This record gives sequence, structure tokens and C-alpha cells, in this order.
Amino acid sequence: MSPFFGGSQPQSSGGGIMGVVLKFLQEDKWNFQQIEGKPILRMGFTGNNGSWQCFAQSREEQQQFIFYSILQMNVPADKRPLVADFLTRANYGLILGNFEMDMNDGEVRFKTSIDVQGGQLTTGMVKTMIYVNVLMMDKYLPGIMSVTYGAATPADAIAKIEGK
Repeated sequence: MSPFFGGSQPQSSGGGIMGVVLKFLQEDKWNFQQIEGKPILRMGFTGNNGSWQCFAQSREEQQQFIFYSILQMNVPADKRPLVADFLTRANYGLILGNFEMDMNDGEVRFKTSIDVQGGQLTTGMVKTMIYVNVLMMDKYLPGIMSVTYGAATPADAIAKIEGK
């Protein structure tokens, strides 16, 4: 399981970072559930290329918000070096967010995050973080799958996605 399930408790008043995240998700009509006792919301997402789980986490003390898209399959051990190569190529040039893979179990996720210390998180910022996240996972998912389960090389898979 991912190591990001720590941190402070959500504010019961609906304020703070989690309050802004909840406001956006409710206004945008997302279906989600809170993980009991954690400042984390879980939701599913279906894009054009597949489905996966998403997690919205607030870290109130650190004034941070993190959003993850996590694939429901883990990359087999023998394919992890190739997928790591693919993800490194995908990350190059990304402005917002990045792909990560746990080399121990093969979990692949896309992360967007923001530190708002000294500032104020807005629903517009949350919207950008969430939609950039799910759109990048959806864009690169065919490449992850073709490298993991097909015969595509990381370079060829990136070229196909990015039109290079």
C-alpha cells in the first residue's frame, strides 16, 4: 500500500485545505468517500483509456495538498526497469505533476501537489491539480500498458503518445 496515508486529521468544521477540496469535489459532482480517521478522500476515475483509483490528501500542518491517480495493477518485477524508463521519459518536460513507481511492488501513480504555506488554496487551484492529474494518467496509460504487457519499447511508446 502507498506510504502517503499519514498526516494530520481533517478539520471537522470543513475549513482548511480539506474544506476547499471538499467544496470543489461537491460542486464538480465527484463521488468520493473519506478514509476513516485520515485526511484522505478516495474516488474512482474513468478516462478514455482506462479506470483507476484517485486519492486526495490534505496535510494541514504542512499546508499541503496532494492528489494521486494510482493504477489498479502493479507492474511485474521483470517489466519494472522498462516501465521506469518509460515513466522517466514521460516525466521529462512535464510542468505539473510526475509519475512514480514503487520498485518494490510495481505500483504506478501520478502525483500533483501544492504547498500553500503563506497563501490560500482555492477551488480553482484544486480543479487544476485534479484535472491535470487524471488527464496525464489517461494520456500515458496506453504507453504504460504497451510497455508492461506488449512489445513496445519505452522510446517507441513515448513517441506514439507525444507524436515525436
